[in-house]
Amino acid sequence: MREGTAFDRKCIAVFCGSASGDHYDYKSAAFSVGEILAEAGHKVVYGGGHVGLMGAVADGCLNAGGQITGVMPHALVEREIAHQGLSDLVVVENMHERKAEMARRADAFLVLPGGSGTLEEFFEQWTWGQIGYHQKPIGLINLNGYFDALLAMINQMVLSGFLSETHRRMLVHRKDVGEILDVFAHYKPPSIKGYVHD
Repeated sequence: MREGTAFDRKCIAVFCGSASGDHYDYKSAAFSVGEILAEAGHKVVYGGGHVGLMGAVADGCLNAGGQITGVMPHALVEREIAHQGLSDLVVVENMHERKAEMARRADAFLVLPGGSGTLEEFFEQWTWGQIGYHQKPIGLINLNGYFDALLAMINQMVLSGFLSETHRRMLVHRKDVGEILDVFAHYKPPSIKGYVHD
């Protein structure tokens, strides 16, 4: 990331899978993402796990001397999947509180490959950005073309009249996290979504 931008030293929420994935080394890429965020001076907040891509992001951030906070419900901590080496672990009551706490702390959101939970977190923040609940940028790290089909579906939303071109352009998608952070530095939130009465 270039020095001296308006996006220096922010808190980045990372959404990603609790699995490591197949057919591509997603885990090494996630480790690198954690390192890059730490080296750029950003704090990280994520779901708090030590498994899958979640654990790899945390390990990469810590390896580079970064500060990373996990947010996890009691029930998951008790199942012993919490990362034990974090800068801070915030324990909450449920998944709703987890997402709210991550969103409260975050200045931006990065999405790595993951499953239904990752997509649910992504879609919530994207929707909230459209209706003006926040004005924070959102980026998809499109490793190995993982999000290609999702991006095609989003294009279909626009073509079918269910999503505006303006709100599609809210999403930054690149393979390289450094490029996404550069775009974040110049992010301008769109106007709040309006509604057309039939």
